[in-house]
Amino acid sequence: MAVDDPLWFQRAVLYEVMVRGYADSDGDGIGDLNGLTSKLDHLQRLGVDCLWLLPFYGSPLRDGGYDIADFYTVHPDMGTLADAVRLFDEAHRRGMRIITDLVVNHTSDQHPWFQESRQDRSNPKADWYVWGDDDQRWSEARIIFHDTEESNWTWDEQRGQFFWHRFFHHQPDLNYRNPKVQQAIIDVMTFWLALGLDGFRLDAVPYLFEADGTNGENLPETHQFLRRLRHELGRAYPDRILLAEANQWPRDVVEYFGAGDECHLCFHFPLMPRLYLAAKRGDAQPIRWVLDETPAIPAGTAWATFLRNHDELTLEMVSDAERDEMYACYAPEPRMRSNTGIRRRLAPLLGGHRPLIELFHVLLCSLPGSPVLYYGDEIGMGDTIALADRDGVRTPMQWSAERNGGFSTADPERLYLPAITDPVYGYQVVNVEAHERDPGSLLNWLRALLATRRAWPQLSTGAFELFDSTSTAVLAYLRHQVRGGPHPVLCVANLAATEQVTELALSGWQGRVPHDVISGAMLPVVTEAPYEVTLAPHGWQWFELRPEPSGSD
Repeated sequence: MAVDDPLWFQRAVLYEVMVRGYADSDGDGIGDLNGLTSKLDHLQRLGVDCLWLLPFYGSPLRDGGYDIADFYTVHPDMGTLADAVRLFDEAHRRGMRIITDLVVNHTSDQHPWFQESRQDRSNPKADWYVWGDDDQRWSEARIIFHDTEESNWTWDEQRGQFFWHRFFHHQPDLNYRNPKVQQAIIDVMTFWLALGLDGFRLDAVPYLFEADGTNGENLPETHQFLRRLRHELGRAYPDRILLAEANQWPRDVVEYFGAGDECHLCFHFPLMPRLYLAAKRGDAQPIRWVLDETPAIPAGTAWATFLRNHDELTLEMVSDAERDEMYACYAPEPRMRSNTGIRRRLAPLLGGHRPLIELFHVLLCSLPGSPVLYYGDEIGMGDTIALADRDGVRTPMQWSAERNGGFSTADPERLYLPAITDPVYGYQVVNVEAHERDPGSLLNWLRALLATRRAWPQLSTGAFELFDSTSTAVLAYLRHQVRGGPHPVLCVANLAATEQVTELALSGWQGRVPHDVISGAMLPVVTEAPYEVTLAPHGWQWFELRPEPSGSD
């Protein structure tokens, strides 16, 4: 792992993993840091460059660990600080990096900072949180968890005031107008960096400040703080990164890159639901539209793209009609829905249809951005919609057909969540061990795809150029280096469940010969005439456009 490579994240494949859900090393039914360390070889073989860990800090775990009660400790169920350092060291030894969530917007109401703040209105931490005498201020701010919360204010009997929270009522928002709060978060960041962590996903970063007459999102003060955070990070650790979780439109999210002096990576939230919308319609237009709406970003930054994650598949940034269309297709039962989204995993969402699952990963690995995989999706894990909230997509990783899927030796009733046992996605049939034995498994296919992406750097860092297609079902685009370097790669993807024949205007690349990246097959030379490509249902191809060989070659 090169420590002098500050742009490593632009080529990286990230893997989101929930420590509690990955591997249990001590038989208590809860995944832990040592269990994760024991599975690093699996991730290395898969082709993962960076692990993103969900919060493992001290917490009451009322929100999956995003309700932090102690930023400086590891939750005892998941290990110790020494275990964390060992994990970092072992990952680095394998050439992998590790980032984790830094929940900057709020804490648990059990955090000592809040317990002191709520005592009265004059204690040293009285203004570390956002307090008010009524619950009417900032009414323009939307309620994010509208399924469970009726207001962004909650009354605190002890202090005799309301406190502000953009998420659950047990997660009071920190007051970033207090310089001491800003410094406290910087201190947390530097503590973990010194232990060897490679960066942070900044959770809920658009909501740090409030102001009258605004909706409390994307305020200028937020970007001022991020520039300070980035300066502190870069001053001592120039190869560490910040990843922004800003569930906003691209025109707003691009502000979180700053001028290349805020976050290194930002999630591209609006792209993800439009992949599903395009597949449902058999029409690439929703993807083309969102790509056209995506502004240019500064040099030295990158988008982070994903298919699914630990939260619901958010539908906040589609129209009401599109949301109804996606609910009808992907979440016909009400219990499959949560807030403004769908709480299902990738494989069940796509009906377990292998060609479509592959196509989604192909798009993930060739559209602009660094791909983020969700644990278990490499083997097509399912979900359990009977579980509450978002727990249905956070069940134990399935390693083998042994009890509890090889996740834990504990009695099944002691697991933090029940393992999946249904006949389609249960651990008896869907597990890593079974995929390892099958050369044609999804796991082995995905390993090969990630290796191909690594071998053709155009697919990760090349410029992006969309092409018109005579078939609306076909998305066609070019990835190429701006100045010299490898030959361009033409990517074509069929979003329809039927075979498609399309013509592409490739005359700008006249004289180039397409070579199939996977098979090596050579196609006819590109001329001024429209170039015809035939794609199988949900089929795809990557072509390297090489110069036409001379007669002596």
